[in-house]
Amino acid sequence: MSEDITLVTIATDLVDVYIAPQVRDVLVDVINQGRYLLVVDFTAVDSVDSTGLGVLVGGLKRVRVHQGVLVLVVPGVRARKAFWITGLSKVFPIFDTVDHAVEFLGREFPRMSLSG
Repeated sequence: MSEDITLVTIATDLVDVYIAPQVRDVLVDVINQGRYLLVVDFTAVDSVDSTGLGVLVGGLKRVRVHQGVLVLVVPGVRARKAFWITGLSKVFPIFDTVDHAVEFLGREFPRMSLSG
């Protein structure tokens, strides 16, 4: 397993049925590169729909096959509410800042970004 943490920044305010496939493609690409410690940064995200949540669950399943971890940075109350309502806040480690997420994983990380 790679010892590096990869930061994937979602630079759009809404992760929905239109944006979710792009998020999935980035996650699959990163995982296919052998990167299994992922921090997905939702700092700019105001809202996430069920398709977006499904993409994250799929990413989590992919990294777990490799004993990896996918953690989320979701400081916005509105976006975080989707995780609470669905119970996914019990599945994903969720942090308020990237620094806290990285500290949780305990490694240095390269950066990747997704704008939408």
